[in-house]
Amino acid sequence: MAVVASNLSSLKEDNAEKYKRYKELANSFEAKYGKVPKFICCAPGRVNLIGEHIDYCGYSVLPMAVSQDISMAVATTNDGSLNFSNLEGSFQDYNSSTKTFDIDSSKPEWFHYILCGFKGVYEFASLDIAAGIQVMVHGTVPKAAGMSSSSALVCAAGLATAFSNNCQISRHEMADICAKCERYIGTQGGGMDQSISFLAEKGTAKLISFNPLRAEDVILPDGAVFVITNSCVKMEKAATAHFNIRVAECKIATQILAKHKSIDRTDIKKFIDVQNALKASFSEMLSLVKEVFHTEPYTREEICRLLEITDDVLKTSLLSQNTQDVQSFKLYQRSKHVFGEAYRVHQFKDVCNNKSDSNKLSTLGNLMTESHMSCSELYECSCPQLDTLTQLCRDAGALGSRLTGAGWGGCAVSLVPEKSVPNFLNQVQAGYYNKMSGINTENVMFASQPGGGAQVYTM
Repeated sequence: MAVVASNLSSLKEDNAEKYKRYKELANSFEAKYGKVPKFICCAPGRVNLIGEHIDYCGYSVLPMAVSQDISMAVATTNDGSLNFSNLEGSFQDYNSSTKTFDIDSSKPEWFHYILCGFKGVYEFASLDIAAGIQVMVHGTVPKAAGMSSSSALVCAAGLATAFSNNCQISRHEMADICAKCERYIGTQGGGMDQSISFLAEKGTAKLISFNPLRAEDVILPDGAVFVITNSCVKMEKAATAHFNIRVAECKIATQILAKHKSIDRTDIKKFIDVQNALKASFSEMLSLVKEVFHTEPYTREEICRLLEITDDVLKTSLLSQNTQDVQSFKLYQRSKHVFGEAYRVHQFKDVCNNKSDSNKLSTLGNLMTESHMSCSELYECSCPQLDTLTQLCRDAGALGSRLTGAGWGGCAVSLVPEKSVPNFLNQVQAGYYNKMSGINTENVMFASQPGGGAQVYTM
């Protein structure tokens, strides 16, 4: 089903705070460009409850959208110009045209994410002539915090482009387009962020599965409050090789597993392809990882020998632009995390769906904590501040706490019993944020319920 526009006035009673923010954005747009915007579009950020770094391996993830979003006031231009501005003063304006714009993945800037969304829809819809757009952006998703601010910006831009050009594109198609087009900026992600941004529904988390893309409601248990706490360590996943190194390690490990089991590797791209070919359980895949891989890092020479390929083939087929010079790869640890984490996602969903489980909150919390330990120790995508913060959250009454998002900084998500939330917030405030100067806790610590997906509001 395509994204259907609503009139902005319909938001006035449903969400007065968001209505006010969008009206202020429209007024700022008019002051900047001298005309009223044609529409406002928005795409939510997300918090991933469990299932980290497995979407690009083909496995299901379990995120929910949050109320924070990236919003855009948009009008079309007759001359094919692209004019982007941002309410936050630290971002410079960008001006180009539909025919001359360029996406520089070597040094990503904020406007490149908008260009990714524009280019993705432009190519998908085979637009011979795309309408130029004037855009003013405002975001409430914390930047570089693991809540998908960059992907929300791509999704909002794709949505703005689709509506400006009267493209009838379904939500599933938009999610797929935006997942692929974010790679223009160098991020080798798997599609979770874009999928939840378009497929989210208020009041429910989603089990997002891939190939084909589908979303299944997961009703969170009564009494469960998910509290997001920002470590205040920023990590720009498109500006660092950390993320793409993990993707490369998983690709290499996939090929070695397939070769070890004599599987035709023609269509084997991800871990899930190997598992499906073997018709194996997660426990069987974990046993296979232990059988095949040694715990010491693998050198390039060893990988090439095992796969019977040259270093040039390794570079072109399994490494991305910013991982060409990586010399060692931890294949055992990355593989063990992925199969264990993928299993935890399904356990989490099953617990939520089990109406007879009286201890489900504790079980969910344990799964979240196990997830964080795996991310920290096996995938090495945590950081000292996140490890400290998640432990502090557990000590403050959380039943479980884990990093959320790519990691190496950003946010943690904690499962807190509803009655314990006030005391939890006070303890985390005292134990973490009071030791930092100039921190506004309203922006770094908040409880959240599942929010809705991307939307368009006409003026």
